[in-house]
Amino acid sequence: MIKKLRWQILVILVTLIVVAFLLFSQEPGQQIFTPQPAEGGIYTEGLVGSLSRLNPLLDQNNPADRDINRLLFSGLVSFDAHGLPEPELADSWGVSQDGTIYNFSIRPSAVWHDGISVTVDDVVFTLDLIKSDSSMFPIDVRELWKQVKINKLNDKTIQFILPEPFAPFLDYLTFGLLPKHILESTPADQLASAAFNLAPIGTGPYRFERLIVENGKVTGVELRAFDKYYGRHAYMGQVIFRYFPTSQAALDAYQQGQVLAVSQITPDILALALAEPTLNLYTGRLPELSLVYFNLNNPEVPFLKDAKLRRALLIGLNRQQIVDKLMSGQAIVADGPIFPGTWAYYENIEHLNYDPNLAVNLLKGAEYKIPASGGDVRSSKDGDILEFSLIYPDDELHASIAKVIQTNWALLGVKINLKAVKYDSLVNDYLVPRSYQAALVDLNLLRSPDPDPYPFWHQSEATSGQNYGQWDDRTASEYIEQARVTPDYVARARLYRNFQVIFARELPALPLYYPVYSYGVSQTVLGAQMPPLFDTSDRFLTIADWYLVTRRSLEQTAVPTP
Repeated sequence: MIKKLRWQILVILVTLIVVAFLLFSQEPGQQIFTPQPAEGGIYTEGLVGSLSRLNPLLDQNNPADRDINRLLFSGLVSFDAHGLPEPELADSWGVSQDGTIYNFSIRPSAVWHDGISVTVDDVVFTLDLIKSDSSMFPIDVRELWKQVKINKLNDKTIQFILPEPFAPFLDYLTFGLLPKHILESTPADQLASAAFNLAPIGTGPYRFERLIVENGKVTGVELRAFDKYYGRHAYMGQVIFRYFPTSQAALDAYQQGQVLAVSQITPDILALALAEPTLNLYTGRLPELSLVYFNLNNPEVPFLKDAKLRRALLIGLNRQQIVDKLMSGQAIVADGPIFPGTWAYYENIEHLNYDPNLAVNLLKGAEYKIPASGGDVRSSKDGDILEFSLIYPDDELHASIAKVIQTNWALLGVKINLKAVKYDSLVNDYLVPRSYQAALVDLNLLRSPDPDPYPFWHQSEATSGQNYGQWDDRTASEYIEQARVTPDYVARARLYRNFQVIFARELPALPLYYPVYSYGVSQTVLGAQMPPLFDTSDRFLTIADWYLVTRRSLEQTAVPTP
């Protein structure tokens, strides 16, 4: 037996000797090359939409313009993914203790793309355009600025004096600055037709290079990295946007190798985009909330004042089904009016899952009964039949959602009569005059990082403002009232937490979902991320981290000593 194993033992010994020799001859460390981001490369995006004007004061109604302007222009401040302000053209600012005086200091290194220094004169000039009667900004924004006193302390320091404390004021300082030295001779009412809008000069990380014109039509815009940009320089040296009429057309261009990204993955192409092996999809929450409003002061439906009934209705509504089936998963079930992921959101807010049996038991406990005489519709102890009308926007998605609501609540013994109306009519003919019982509504808080729920839920807005449900809760109103005049974010977060707790308990309206925005980017683009969005252009919030080119970095990696 020993003789038969002798040659096998010899092989093992020789192998051990060779391994030992290799280990002892190995240097204490070995060199490994790791890829690192490097400057260079051309990023090309299929942008859904068309060119109108590359001017931040004129892009209110064109998301495609705003996407490009985000890279061309800068505001005094910007907001991070959590809705907190951070320096942009202004490197610092201070707020008086009473919250009425704001001093801003402009970066000494900030220059326009033509090399001219950015000064306070540019800020004042831009604000004069915003306040003008020909401005495309909303009336409330123009009126706010007309009440603010503006003082030029020096070429790089500006002061704003508010008539009263207003904590969301920083929201109004994100507008892109325009260069006075180029546009000062252009009257405000002629700004929309200025040649500047097709060859802009800004202060952003990228500068305008040229329009791409094919067969007499603008089909794209070419940008180049600005080497004198005051902030972090982007890795990608060139960004090209190519216009497409639909997401499908942009996806076709991606599949043909014409672009590296698709600006928006809409539900109709979601399955196709997910099937693309080289396309990474990024999703971010939009600043929108869909909810069911109740007219809490309508004598025709007195039972809607009952918080227990409203709670049962929310528990008896399958919101996850709405998100999964009707929206292809492109939404997040909502728990309240403050957006998740923001500094003001209360993480421990109560979440109510779909449970029709629990909803029925809540109704029974609140003495809502099915009449003994027969029928499927419950009535209150006062004899009021639980039946009311629900108006909704006249489109396919909202019609499907309204049908789910009707079906779900019928299982609880609550009868809903549906009525489709045009969205403008829903607002002007029903919500504003408060001539409705319940309404399926989308709140769009685009470009408003500060949560400020005051306009929609404060009792002072119940009769003539945007508190369309006429919710009249003094305690909740006090919390959002104090938060609106308190500049300290820690104190404001505490106030908004208390407001959210009351909202979740009383449910003056039923939150349904927050829609999301999906963006497709080639896997060759590294470092891309998608934060929660306050505007679709926020997908470029981290563009300085994106890269296409890598370099090899030499690292010393330790090797264990035998």
